[in-house]
Amino acid sequence: MRAPFVVAVAVVAGLAGLGAGQLDELGATARQDDSSVDLAESKLVDLSHSFNSRTIYWPTAQKFKLTEVADGETEGGWHYSAYNFEGAEHGGTHLDAPIHFSAGGNTADKVPLRKVVGPAVTVDVRAKANADADYLVSVQDLEAFEAANGQIARDTIVLLRTGWSSRWPDARRYLGTAERGDAAVPKLHFPGLSVEAAEWLVKQRRIRAVGIDTASIDRGQSTDFRAHRVLSAAQVPVFENVTNLNRVPAEGFHVIALPMKIEGGSGGPLRTIAIVG
Repeated sequence: MRAPFVVAVAVVAGLAGLGAGQLDELGATARQDDSSVDLAESKLVDLSHSFNSRTIYWPTAQKFKLTEVADGETEGGWHYSAYNFEGAEHGGTHLDAPIHFSAGGNTADKVPLRKVVGPAVTVDVRAKANADADYLVSVQDLEAFEAANGQIARDTIVLLRTGWSSRWPDARRYLGTAERGDAAVPKLHFPGLSVEAAEWLVKQRRIRAVGIDTASIDRGQSTDFRAHRVLSAAQVPVFENVTNLNRVPAEGFHVIALPMKIEGGSGGPLRTIAIVG
């Protein structure tokens, strides 16, 4: 049975908008997306890294830890397994909620589902990033993408492919340093999004969300986090440490990026997939 993907988006987005009184807007947004996906035939691509002892975190953030509670046969004769886990909100593949860099931004539990589900594009800047670990994705890069693939439509999820996920989980190659603590932060080197490009995406294209296959939407050498600030002020969620962008096309696919619903949180672990085809 061939079911329009837009119907699923409308239902999910509508549920997200119930509390915010946004059903009319959401319905109009959904109706504008007339694309469809045959879920029986489409390829599902996992865009998230697994969480484990090697998961990469910011040098000053608490790393992921899984602690066994029980694992084995019970006295009653059946198997039982359970664990506790802990770690910072911002590590591994995760969401940056707008509150992360904007006092008036949505917290993780308040980010509307319509912001994390929708049509997506992939902007490939690997050549420039490989030549410069501190590369900033520019407006010119985005314009070059549009020249080849057409204009980025309003309410699109924009994914930035630097190629950095191929370095995971080697922290030295991925972050620029494997050191931990405050002294490691100035040694970070990885690409990010320029503030001019962030403003262009917000003002000129009014994107839904943005993701990147590095540890931060701002490059490792950033000290003022201007891309974060622009996106957060515009209520644009950010997905960081995305992976497998080599398995999605430049355009014509959809993303579902569902974070852990942490009440009052500034972000959280993210399980995100691409629906291709």
